[in-house]
Amino acid sequence: MRYDGIAMIQRMSHTPIFVLDQDSAYDFYVNKLGFQVKTDAKFGDDFRWLTVTPPGQPDLEITLMPIAPGTIWDQTTADTVRDLVRNGKMGAGVFGTSDIHKTYEDLTAKGVEFLQSPKEQFYGTEAIFKDDSGNWFSLTQQKR
Repeated sequence: MRYDGIAMIQRMSHTPIFVLDQDSAYDFYVNKLGFQVKTDAKFGDDFRWLTVTPPGQPDLEITLMPIAPGTIWDQTTADTVRDLVRNGKMGAGVFGTSDIHKTYEDLTAKGVEFLQSPKEQFYGTEAIFKDDSGNWFSLTQQKR
């Protein structure tokens, strides 16, 4: 797409969620949240590219990115980010649902930890949960 002769960004295809352990994150996002694995591939000897997609949005790949020193981060930075995630200081986003009460019940039964049960807000009904690494998310059913 072009606008006034300028190339435009059209969409986001991948976004990271930084995780403490990819195997544990795989179990959480696939077996508890019901996401689908899009890519699970090794690069070199020690890097795993692991992406999952929400069932209703298969064109958005969420990269379950390990927190480790490497190309972008030195050891000190990786340790700092790991501590922030582990201690629940990183909010990672908003997931939408069409039936928040049913989704809340289903996820609670699967062992997902909620920090806030469904609560009415001006934009809809929201619950807050965290993943197995400590990232927290809003689970929202928008007002109609």
